[in-house]
Amino acid sequence: EDVTLPTCIKVDFPHGTDEKTGEPKTLAKSYSPVSHPATEGHFDLLVKGYSWRNGGGVGSYLCDMGVGDTMLGTLKSERIMHGDAAVLGRWKNIGLVAGGTGIAPLLQIARIVLESPDEFDRSTHVHLLSINRREQDILARNDIDELALKHPNRFHVAYSLTEQPPPTKWAGYTGRGSVSMVRETLPLPTSDGQTMVLVCGTDGFVETWGGPVGRAPTTDGSKGGKVQGPLLGLLAEAGFDASQVFKY
Repeated sequence: EDVTLPTCIKVDFPHGTDEKTGEPKTLAKSYSPVSHPATEGHFDLLVKGYSWRNGGGVGSYLCDMGVGDTMLGTLKSERIMHGDAAVLGRWKNIGLVAGGTGIAPLLQIARIVLESPDEFDRSTHVHLLSINRREQDILARNDIDELALKHPNRFHVAYSLTEQPPPTKWAGYTGRGSVSMVRETLPLPTSDGQTMVLVCGTDGFVETWGGPVGRAPTTDGSKGGKVQGPLLGLLAEAGFDASQVFKY
């Protein structure tokens, strides 16, 4: 088992209800641990517990669990990013663009790269841009800042708030994103295959930054696998091409 590959688990909520009918239904939601995959004995999840509603409630189910409670979580198949699930030994410059809870898989990737003992990875620079509505909404900020202190020369962090006006003493960026923000906070596009930008957030957030993620057609009407589609949005405007960006 390769403990340097990013992981994701599917959590089953046995007491859910159908969004349309309200009938009992087992629901499922995917979560990427924010801890390193090599961590033994436990893993850490970043979960937002929203108010219960038909078709939802997985987050509240997890947040309401007590010591000794159990859940069913299944390890999902590896996520293939441009032909490979690995993130080590591939890029010298990595950009991570996170919208809200989209920080979870990206924080795990930052840990994997920054904590790798391999000589190639030890010279890789990771640039994280975390975008949230308000300052108090910045998720995992303590973990991010701690990682930045531990790797001051390789982990470059920027925050942006979308709420207007921003707090009086706010020294970070403002807004959902812009070409100038791309150029100031992320690695510049290169033609040598050594730069990759990963984008994770809501569908609308990802579309703003890189264009929509499509779905492969199916014959049974079920939801097909994700398809990257053409690169659009802010990253395309900033000069990146599809080979340099992966959209979650």
